[in-house]
Order: sequence, then structure tokens, then C-alpha cells
Amino acid sequence: MKTIESFIKHYEIFAAYFSISYVAIYVILAILSYLAIKKYYNSKYYLHKDVLIKSNHTIGVSVIAPAFNEAATIVYNVKSLLAQEYPKFEVIIINDGSTDNSLELLIEEFSLVKVDFFYQEKIKTQPVKGHYKSTNPIYSKLLVIDKVNGNSKADASNAGINSAKYSLFLCTDVDCILRKDTIAMLAKPFIENTEKVIATGATIRISNSCEFKDGELYKSHYPKNFFSRFQELEYIRAFIFGRMAWSRMNSLLLVSGGLGMFDKETVIKVGGYWHKSLGEDIELITRMRKYMHEKKENFLIKYIPETLCWTEVPSTLELFMRQRTRWSRGLIQTLTLHRKIFFNPKYGKTGMLAFPYFVFFEFAVPILEVVGLAVLILDFLFFDINYEFLLIVSIFIYLFYTTITLISVLLDQLLYRHYSSIKEILTLIMMVFIEPFLYHPITVYTSLKGYWNYFIRKKQKWGIMPRKGFINSKQPV
Repeated sequence: MKTIESFIKHYEIFAAYFSISYVAIYVILAILSYLAIKKYYNSKYYLHKDVLIKSNHTIGVSVIAPAFNEAATIVYNVKSLLAQEYPKFEVIIINDGSTDNSLELLIEEFSLVKVDFFYQEKIKTQPVKGHYKSTNPIYSKLLVIDKVNGNSKADASNAGINSAKYSLFLCTDVDCILRKDTIAMLAKPFIENTEKVIATGATIRISNSCEFKDGELYKSHYPKNFFSRFQELEYIRAFIFGRMAWSRMNSLLLVSGGLGMFDKETVIKVGGYWHKSLGEDIELITRMRKYMHEKKENFLIKYIPETLCWTEVPSTLELFMRQRTRWSRGLIQTLTLHRKIFFNPKYGKTGMLAFPYFVFFEFAVPILEVVGLAVLILDFLFFDINYEFLLIVSIFIYLFYTTITLISVLLDQLLYRHYSSIKEILTLIMMVFIEPFLYHPITVYTSLKGYWNYFIRKKQKWGIMPRKGFINSKQPV
């Protein structure tokens, strides 16, 4: 019993210091995010996007979008991708062995025919069965690849990279809706920086309940689905509060798989997306950073604090848990695979700053929360609890957590005014205060489940998320 009591006391001391560190880091990230956003808007028009859009000599970009059983939305979404306002780009759709009629719909709608294509397999993938181009000049920018299913988005993306003709590629999901100037906005940092830029990312928002017209956002709404509402809060907090700070420190370790532009040469040199990864976005960026440090080359990964992409998120508990379990498993998989980076000065800010942060404050936090709960129960059953101290600490953590989220929501609304309805804004604010009790426990559970599945080596595939799709009208989806 004394051993247990000693453990509890030591853990409580550790938890106190850890919590202080956690709060301090978030305060620093908040300040850095504010400074980074301010700097971005002060320098936004040094190289105006219109210069890129109207120029005939701008850098070319290949838009790569894997598709598996996306028949419900694929035609609409491909037309949306083709509507980009940029002079030099192509859209590459990879039909990754779909078992529905996705390919047939594309062939019929876009007048596609199979063509001879010089395909160099610089990155190993499942066999490519053919390349298709349109006989209609209107769709000359479209290339469709038909390949054997590779059981991962990574394998499909690699086939797209192998087929891309431009030096930059934009990787997205075929179900995403991009702002018409997305390519221009993401390409700007590659052009205006003297140091080599290897990747750029931008804010992604939830499309659930939004209104779209002709492949473009017509009106933004706060999600009507109760479960999707919490994810909206999470997205705002992550993109506004975190990634701008890491970008300012040039320590960004994650560019979302739904929207990221990359230097093709660097990606090919590191071997492309890893087809066995369940978190291919963070794994690729980690490997790219690692490669650049080993080559002792200066580089930048930039983040743009503007919403350039809308994507549909899981609207049911089952789908959400499956997605987040995979994400958490992908996190531990990446941290384990690249563990030699951890506190290794050879890898600069990646090894000394970004990677340790993900280990301590992304991976470890769910575990520490559960251990803390177990300690609390033991304390309650066998020892005396200082209820007053516990209450003060709990209130402080709760208020800090909600304050961070409220600041993120405030910044988001001041900068972008996504929600025109006061009712939606008030609903969003109300969700902030109940999120720690209803949503956070679920995310902790999915994280631990993902870790467990990783350690027992349980097989897990990407799986299929049913899409409601977008209606090409003024009616909300």
C-alpha cells in the first residue's frame, strides 16, 4: 500500500509540472500564431495571386486526387477541380481499383479514351492498367489513371506522382471542394521565397451542411449534425492555433493529406508516400524533413491561414471512431519508425522541437489522462483526497481549454466571417463549453484504441466512408 501511495504522490507531482508545461506551450503557440497570421496579412500582397493567375510563365502544378468507389460524387468533384483559376495545371484522377462504376462515369462524362502514355515508375506502386485522356478539348487538362487497388491512398497518390508532368503537385481527396484560387495560393510560397520550399498547406474546413453552387462554396454554415459540430471546433483550433505557430518556427510536421502542395523532386527522392502508413501525411513530411537535414540543405514548409478546401467529415460515431483510430495508429507508427530523430541535434528543429512535441503532447497525453484517472480512483478509494485542490486544478484546466478554443473561434470569425448567422455563432460558442465532457473522452478512447491496435499488430485498412455528396444548388447538403 505504501508503494501505491508513493507512486500516486510522485505521479501527482509529475502531472502538476506536466500540466504547467502544457499550458505554457499553448500560450507560446497562441502568441506565435497571432504573430504569424499578422505577418501573413501584412505581406499578403507583395506578390499578388492575380500575377500568378494571369501569367503565362508561372510554375506548373499537377493536382493529384485518388478515388476509390466515389461514383456518387466523382463527376461533380472532378468538374470542381478543373475549374481552378490557374494558367498551367493538370488534374490527375487515380481510379484505385474501384468496384463501382466510377471509371465508367468518368469515361462517359468526359469523353475519355485510353491513350499511350510514357509511364515511368519512379515510385513503386501496384500495376497501372491504363491512362485516359479526353477527346473534348474543354477537358484537355484531365488525366485519368486506372490501376490495381493498392489498399491505401498512398499507393494511388504515388501512381499520380509518377504520371505528373509538372515540378509541383497538389495532393487532395476527390471528395474535397477547393477554392478556385487554391493552386495559386499554395504555389506562391514556392515562388516568393529564396530558400527552397518543399511543401505548403492551408486551412481545411468542414463541408457538412455548407451550400455549394457550380463547384464553389456558396454559403458556409455551422454543421447541423451534432457530432460534426465538435469536429468543426477541432479543425478551427488545430488550423488557426497550432499550425501557423509551427509554420512560423519552420517546424511544421504535418501537412494535411486533404490539401498539400509538394516539391515533386524531393518527394521522389524520399520514396514517395509510404504505402503501409496509416498516417501517410505526417509520415511523408517527417521523412522529407529528415532527408533535408541529412543533406544539410536549408528548406521551408509554409502554412497559409486561409480556408482553401472543404471536406466532408464523419457524421456518425462509428465512422468517426474508425477514422480517428487509424489516425492515432498512424501517429505512433510514424513516431516509432523515425524514433532516431527524437532529441537528435543532427535534425535541427525537427529533432529538438517538433518531434518531441508530438511525442509528449500529442502521443503521450491520452495515456497520461487515463493514468491520471486511475490515480484519482485509487486516491478516492484508499487515501485522502484534497478535494479543494482537485476542484481548483480541474476548473483551471477546463477554463484554459475553453479559453484557447474561444480565442480560436474569435480569430476565425474576425478574419474570415464564415458564419453569417448570429444563431450559428452562438451555437458554436455553446459547443465549446460542452466539448470537454462529450467529445474529448471519445478522442482519448480512439487514441488509446489506435495505440493498442498498433502494438497487437491488428490489421487495419483505410475503409470506406459513405459520402452524402454535394448538391449543385443553393440548397444545403
